This record gives sequence, C-alpha cells and structure tokens, in this order.
Amino acid sequence: MQNQDYKIDFFSGLLLFIGLLIGQSLAYALGLGLSSLLQRDIQDTGWFTLLAYTITMLLPVIFFDLLIVRSSGKKLRFDLSTKPLRVYLLIFPMMFGMMLIADYATQLIPTTGGWLGELYKIYSAQFAKLLQEPVSLILMTVIIAPVLEEILFRGIIMRGMLNNKVKPVVAIIISAVIFGLAHFNPWQFVGAMLLGLVLGLVYYKTKSLLMSIMLHAFNNLISAVMMLYTDSETFSGLFHIKSEILLVVGIVVFMIPFYFFALQKNIIYKD
Repeated sequence: MQNQDYKIDFFSGLLLFIGLLIGQSLAYALGLGLSSLLQRDIQDTGWFTLLAYTITMLLPVIFFDLLIVRSSGKKLRFDLSTKPLRVYLLIFPMMFGMMLIADYATQLIPTTGGWLGELYKIYSAQFAKLLQEPVSLILMTVIIAPVLEEILFRGIIMRGMLNNKVKPVVAIIISAVIFGLAHFNPWQFVGAMLLGLVLGLVYYKTKSLLMSIMLHAFNNLISAVMMLYTDSETFSGLFHIKSEILLVVGIVVFMIPFYFFALQKNIIYKD
C-alpha cells in the first residue's frame, strides 16, 4: 500500500464531493429520461435504485482515479489479501459487538414529532420501496455497497489521509464521520459512523481492503435479512430483550476481540 502514495488534500476532497454530486445528478437525469422513454416512472423500482446508487458512488472514484492518481503517473490499486484465521475470529465478533452498540445508539434518536418525525416518514417510505424487490436490495446492500463504499471511504479517503501523515486515530475517525454523513439521515449516520470506526481500524491494522469489505457485507446482510424476514428493525426487538442489556452485551462482545486485535502485540500484520 505504501508505494501508491496518493494523498487526500482539500482539492482531492473537493473533487470527490463534486464527483458525488455529479453522479447523483446524472442518475436523476437518467431516471427522468428513462421514465419518459418508457412512459412510466421507473425511479422507485429496485433495479433503477441499484443502477442510480452505482452511478452515484462510482463516479467520484473514477474522477479521483483519472484526475488525481493517473495524472501523477500512479495506478489506483488496493490490497485484497486474505489473512490468517485468527484475524477473522477477532474482527467478526468485534464487528457484531459494535452492531449491537450501534443498534442501541440509533434507538436514542426520536422517530416521531417535529422535523425528525417527518424525516423518518420519508426514510421509512424509501426503505419500504426497496423491500418490495428483495433481489435488488440484497445485490445493492450486500455486494455493491460494501465494495464501492469501502473503496471510497477506506481505500481512498482514509488511505489518502494516512499517506498525508494524518494520525491513524484521526484518519479513522474522520473517515467514519464522513461515512456516516454520506448516508444522509440521522439514524443511519449514527450507526454508520460507529461501524465505520471498526471498518477503519480493521483496514488500518490489516492493510487489506478485503477485510473491511467482508465486514461491511456482514453487517449489511444481517440488516437486510432482518428487514426482509422479521417484523423488527432492531436486535432488542428481534430477541425481545431490553436494549440496555444488549448494549452491555455489545460492549463486552466488542471489547474482548478489540483488546487482542488492536492492543496486543502478538498478532503481526503486514506493513
């Protein structure tokens, strides 16, 4: 990873943001054009949502690759190496523990009354449309999203900050906050930010983007299955356990593997 020393600065960060906006605009224009051509509104269909999401997330990556990386004579490459079994036995429980913590934290945000209540209605309606087409939902959340989002938020943004001599803890936190903000609603912001901390830590320690992609897919798969096949959006509701109890369980499940993964020196990672 070290020989690909592209950095994230104000200009490249602005380029990524512009690429994201152009991607959204292009997807919206494409939706209008196809709806007019087909004489029916296709923008709420699962397959178009998948296409629009892919365009939106892929365009900033393409912009960064063409205008930043390749213009300086480098290539945008990512380490996708596998790791010893002991690493998987630590990172997946650590991720699940943080999922339980994020589940509790998300429930603290009101879903009724005021502007949050109105926003939650919009948010719920959007997800209800996605749930009508399970195949598109699984493809987007479990395959496309983990790959594109990890490339953008960990492989480009976080890695670029590390190459720019930003302290690892700061790079992990900033990339997690940006990751949360990119979800555009307060409920997903909290969960995505907390989970982004684990994704960033795992990427930093293992140097492999494959590890964070797998953890991201793991989280999204569990969330998608819960939405599709259960009546609950929360673990406390699913298991019929008080959210405070699951919070304590989550902290314990997170902290034990975190100690051995992040703090102990007996696990050696490739630089």
